[in-house]
Parts: sequence; structure tokens; C-alpha cells
Amino acid sequence: MNSHRPLVELVNVTREFEQSGKAVKAVDDISLTVAEGEVVCLVGESGCGKTTTGRMVAGLIKPTAGEVRFDGRDIWHMPHEHFMKYRLAVQLIHQDPYASLNPAHTIQQILSAPLLHHGFARNSSGARTRVRELLRMVDLTPPDDYLDKYPHQLSGGQRQRISVARALTVTPSVIVADEAVSMVDVSIRVGLLNMLRKLKDQIGVTFVFITHDLAVAKHFAWEGRIAVMYLGRIVELAPTLQLINHPAHPYTQALLSAIPEADPRITRTKQRVQLRSLDIPSLLHVPSGCAFHPRCPLFEANLCELTVPALLEVGGGTRAACHVVQRERVMA
Repeated sequence: MNSHRPLVELVNVTREFEQSGKAVKAVDDISLTVAEGEVVCLVGESGCGKTTTGRMVAGLIKPTAGEVRFDGRDIWHMPHEHFMKYRLAVQLIHQDPYASLNPAHTIQQILSAPLLHHGFARNSSGARTRVRELLRMVDLTPPDDYLDKYPHQLSGGQRQRISVARALTVTPSVIVADEAVSMVDVSIRVGLLNMLRKLKDQIGVTFVFITHDLAVAKHFAWEGRIAVMYLGRIVELAPTLQLINHPAHPYTQALLSAIPEADPRITRTKQRVQLRSLDIPSLLHVPSGCAFHPRCPLFEANLCELTVPALLEVGGGTRAACHVVQRERVMA
């Protein structure tokens, strides 16, 4: 783990929503610390709670229980002026670059607005100079080719780079990237990921990167960590290389076994983890004990369905929430 100070901390955080007259836990009692300058990827299937977690980190929604801390302070008990500084320090890159940019404004207007509103530029001339710098940072060059264009005149990849530039206008400490490359063509996805990694190295920004794709997480968080989520809980948290090469939790093993390889011959012969069920339970009816137990190949009766497993250290810097794995690692 990164040796820098903790910057973002989730402490026993739960978030409930009401659905069909019933309280549904989209996120259920998770704890996570993200160090300054670190990259942490949240990975999991749709509905696992990763986007809700990211929105709580960004201060857009309040947890039902638990604390979200920034620089050691609970954000929901900060004085208003400190909370507003925190909201500037943590910026969100949305999944959809089509919907997140105002179609009636030029790129110059979109990027100048936060600069002028928050005092990062004194006047329109200073804002224009800074906008050019931001466009260069996200590899949109020459910048003058983009200043007077509207979002609809740009490709999906270019629009997403504008979204990144907008997040950078207020010099954030943390960027929450929510499926930031999922809506662009595969051919330009790697370029976007490399650009984001370059920004991390250049300006030291901390990333909470949300994706359903473990292959994307592996590429982006090569020197960071991955947290695998399932039905509102973190089931495995480990350094990226450790998780990819030695996955501990059976759910992580199943996700990795489903990733296609570059060589189709390897893909055809690759051993897939056989789940007991392919059906994902509803959040309205989360299974008792370990929520993964109805699908888990390691399921043991009178154990897995009785108690929710804690996220505990199982060796190699890996923490896993699995009764069977924890017992086997202790015995080993």
C-alpha cells in the first residue's frame, strides 16, 4: 500500500435506499482507506454498489451510517466553508460524456466557467490561457482547434478528455472516475487510460477508479490496489498484481477466469470457475450470511449461510471476506 498519509477514508459506511417500500442496502458496512497519490479501483458487476460508493466519496450523497473522512475529518460534520473546499478537492468524472457536457456551450465556455467562478482565473483572458494548458494536459492539441467547438462536434473520446479537463480546472486532490472509459470505443480506451495515468504521475492526483471490467482495472491500477465488490460489500482488497496473479476470493477467481485472453486458443482452453448458480440475487433479497454463498463453488453448509464474513488479512497484502479461505490460510 502507498506509504503516504490517508486522504480518503470510509469507516463502516452503509447507504440505504427505499425500493418497493423496503430499505435496500446499496452499500453495506464497508471500510476503505485511500492514501494520498494512490490509485484504488472499485470493481464489480452492475448493482454491486461501486457507483454509490464513489458518489459518497465525492460528497454527493450522505451515508445512512458510518463516516466519510477527508484528510482525517468527517465531511458531514465539517463547517460549511471546509465542506465547500472539500467538494472542490474531490472531483467526479462521469460515465457519459454526451450527457455531462452542456451542448449549448463551447469548450472554452465549459472550461472557463469553473475557473472564473472559483477564482482560479482573474479574467476571461487568464481563463483562456489556463484552458489552453488544460487541453494540452489531456492531449487535445493544438488547443486552439478545440476552444470554439461545441461538444457535438467532438468524438466520444475527445468529449471524455474535456470532462477530465473540467475536473482538473479546480486543481483537485482526488478524482473519482466512474466508468470513465466504458462508453468510448475500445480502440481509444487505452489512450484515455494512459492519459489518466500520466496525469497521476504529473500532478500527483489520487484516483478512485470505478469499473466493471477487471482488465481495465488491471491496466489502470498496475501499481495500485483493487477492491472487488459484491452486493454492496467489499469481498477482496489487494495490491493489483497480487489480486490478478493470486486471487483469494472465489468471486474474484470467477471474474478473472471470465476475462478473454489476447490469444483465442488460450481463451478456448482456459479453465473457468464453475459457479453453483449464474443468477445474481436481488438487493431486495440478499442471501443470509455470505451473500455469495448461493453461487460459490467453495460453499460449506452450516458455515457460509450463517454468518457474514469479515474482510480479513489472508496473506500477501490481501484481505478477503470468505470463511473458507480464511480458515485454509490460517491452517496453512
